[in-house]
Amino acid sequence: MRPVIVALDFENQQVVTDFLDQFPESEPVMVKVGMELFYEAGPSILRTLRERGLQIFLDLKLYDIPHTVEQAMRQLGRQGVAMVTVHAAGGAAMLAAARRGLDQGSRAAGVAPAKLLAITQLTSTTEAQMQAEQLVTADLPTTVAHLAQLAQANGADGVISSALEDPAIHAATSPDFLCVNPGIRLAADAVDDQKRVVTPARAAALGSNGLVVGRSITQAADPVAAYHQVLTEWERGK
Repeated sequence: MRPVIVALDFENQQVVTDFLDQFPESEPVMVKVGMELFYEAGPSILRTLRERGLQIFLDLKLYDIPHTVEQAMRQLGRQGVAMVTVHAAGGAAMLAAARRGLDQGSRAAGVAPAKLLAITQLTSTTEAQMQAEQLVTADLPTTVAHLAQLAQANGADGVISSALEDPAIHAATSPDFLCVNPGIRLAADAVDDQKRVVTPARAAALGSNGLVVGRSITQAADPVAAYHQVLTEWERGK
């Protein structure tokens, strides 16, 4: 896994191609395909990205009854992607079903199994919002650490969380359990709809295992330079 994952939050495949053509072939970045792009382009976008030699984080955030998630993960396991996501709030049975389906699909296709990452709390959610709207009485770090433990106990390889919760997650899980962090912004960038935001250097210092970076790179005047700035700041923070 590369330390910086570029979020391809674009409306169609042509925009993705135009964006990626700015990066030299000698520097294959790792990319995130989320719901917007996948729902428009479908699995064909994954084949296109694999043909470019790119690692893919397929971020569809599955959340359903265990049987449905298992069947869906069996299909995703065939796609040759590096990482996929489910919601930890789906519970132990759903997480275990996701792991089974993912492994079955990868074996059937003869590809390496994807890392299973569990969403804890979205980086657009504040502690006050979580407590008022979800009726969760614990604080955010406690809640996220609990969900991380639940995810690890049921086959997940890591979690998606704000970097602000990484120390609590690492303390509650094993050293090889991954913390992959969205909500990353360069210091001069707007935070937009994110709430729990950190810089690349701060995330690295907090123990991040990888950054998911969208608008700070994709909306930059020079995306390649912005990508390298994020990498440089990440290395500075370690």
